Amino acid sequence: MVRVLSLPMARRWQHYSEEKLLDLRLCDLSLSLAGSVVEERMERLYAELEAVGLRFRPHYWLGVEWFTPDGVPGLAVPFYLAHPRLAELERKFMVQAEGYAEGPCMRILRHEAGHAIDNAFRLHRRKRWREVFGSFTQPYPDTYRPRPGDRNFVQHLNGWYAQAHPAEDFAETFAVWLTPGSAWRTRFGDWPVIWKLKYVDDLMAGIVGATPPVRSRRHVEPLREVTMTLREYYAQKRAYYDVDWPGHYDEDLETVFEHCPEANRRPAAAAWLRRHRRELARTVGEAAGVPAYTIEQLLLTMIERCRALKLRLRHAAGLTREKVLLMLTVHTMQAVHGRYFPIAL
Repeated sequence: MVRVLSLPMARRWQHYSEEKLLDLRLCDLSLSLAGSVVEERMERLYAELEAVGLRFRPHYWLGVEWFTPDGVPGLAVPFYLAHPRLAELERKFMVQAEGYAEGPCMRILRHEAGHAIDNAFRLHRRKRWREVFGSFTQPYPDTYRPRPGDRNFVQHLNGWYAQAHPAEDFAETFAVWLTPGSAWRTRFGDWPVIWKLKYVDDLMAGIVGATPPVRSRRHVEPLREVTMTLREYYAQKRAYYDVDWPGHYDEDLETVFEHCPEANRRPAAAAWLRRHRRELARTVGEAAGVPAYTIEQLLLTMIERCRALKLRLRHAAGLTREKVLLMLTVHTMQAVHGRYFPIAL
């Protein structure tokens, strides 16, 4: 049985210390999406769907993470989007709050709307859908190894997400098709994937003005039923995205930074990296489709090596940032594309 708090009591957590807040169960947060950033962005999504003639408004609810359950024409959004303090807590523990910024949030919503409209109209049951995207029922992987440069897939979410599974391929293609001003005919005109986009264009034309046969308003794994504490949530999430990086970076670090006497006034490389690590992790993570928390673990390993090697800045701050971003991107891409680890789903 889930304990229900009275409204006055439910609001008290906003003033808790961080330690006390972390021991609160997710179901006891008593959150609402009313007035949140998600509510206004869902209205924007509805307007985009209406603009292309689709009579479909996916319902949404608070959960632990972004997801659209199979067979449900709606989507769960992560709880931290419902309150600024929770978004800040998410950033503290995971470096970024995925979907809190407007642009990334709309990209995710369009993607999830692709899953939801697929469920609402049972599109993946169609023979032509299977011919274009593959079997919806093939096993869903825990991880995937993307093929950068494969032009048989669109690029919408980072990390070449369309390559993960036929369901993701459709959702990503739909999201590109739906995005206002995407100019997909021009952008992907000379890519083999253009035939998938044209198929989605024809498919959507066939359901313009139609009422979906699946109209369930079911909530799957809603936040009100999640009894883990915030502390447990972050322990599990960080463990899931933690990676055992190989740790051989001395040569690259010594190229970006340099050995200097301790009396040298140039900033210590370890201190500089520690000060900028979150911004660097977010930048590389967003480009590579890898969680920023995972990139931060790589940076922490590099920081320890810089300290052990007593490295200091070789270049001005701006050039140092460029060189560090390049170094991080190279190591991340090597890892993602088969050397150390695949992208987690």
